[in-house]
Amino acid sequence: MKEVKPKEAAIVFSSFSFICVAVLFALTVYDVVTLQDLLSFADLSTIVWSTLTSSLGLLLFGVILTLITPANNIDDTNKSYQNHSVPVILAFMLAGALFEELLFRGIVQNLLYVYTGNQWASILITALLFVAIHVQYYKKPLMLINIAVPGLVFGWVYALTGNLLVPFVAHFVMNAGITLLFKYNVIRLKK
Repeated sequence: MKEVKPKEAAIVFSSFSFICVAVLFALTVYDVVTLQDLLSFADLSTIVWSTLTSSLGLLLFGVILTLITPANNIDDTNKSYQNHSVPVILAFMLAGALFEELLFRGIVQNLLYVYTGNQWASILITALLFVAIHVQYYKKPLMLINIAVPGLVFGWVYALTGNLLVPFVAHFVMNAGITLLFKYNVIRLKK
């Protein structure tokens, strides 16, 4: 498998994010979704509380999963991210989280909700699709838990708050936090 280069991946994720923003713009122009569906600030306390609890909860989930999962069940690409500088790590994690949240919660989950009228069906289907694109984990199926649970949480907090910033921040904090904890040897892979 080819090594992931975070600088190049950040550029690719950023480019795809622009495409997602264009799609979301078109969806709002054609009244499929509203700006309120994407960035609601109606209940600021729920937004703040959801952002904090989902971010910290998923970070804790990642730490616990790392501590109990043997190293041979962790995908090799996840082991190399921490070898880069902090700005490169942060840029990569920021671009990745932005792209995935724009695509999965912003576009896919919203369209599924419009189509099905069922919030939980849209969350579950979106989470399954989120798992499906992480093909690098198919050889390490235990890693799919590390994708499925956050995917469900991201979908739930987005449905709860109606604000894409909430799952985006949680996604970024979880990914960057785990990577930095590895980088500075706060956590290590279980032998």
